[in-house]
Amino acid sequence: METTLKTQIEEFLKSLNIDNLEIMDYVDIEEIDLSNAFDSIYGQIDDAGGFNVEIIYYSNAIQYLSENDKSLMDSIGIALENGFTLENINSELLASLLATQKVSEDFYDKETDIDNFFNSL
Repeated sequence: METTLKTQIEEFLKSLNIDNLEIMDYVDIEEIDLSNAFDSIYGQIDDAGGFNVEIIYYSNAIQYLSENDKSLMDSIGIALENGFTLENINSELLASLLATQKVSEDFYDKETDIDNFFNSL
């Protein structure tokens, strides 16, 4: 892949601005399948654990939950879907699960932008 194209791709990926995700930490531009860029990039990030967010410390977890899931319904639902029981969940786990889901969803929200960019190359 030529240097100019690599630079364009890198600049585009950096511009996506997804909270809790530094895309370039997980993506090797040389490994992107240009004919299926979104899935290729998603796969690289997922394989490297880039969508996994860990929120540590009670105060950080409570703040994140109060800003993103005041009722705790979403985060408890995610925990139950992942096999956790109410006896083994805490605020850090709930916040981490919710943040992880949010990062993945935020990346999916960029699918059209990513497809359009790579189709224009």
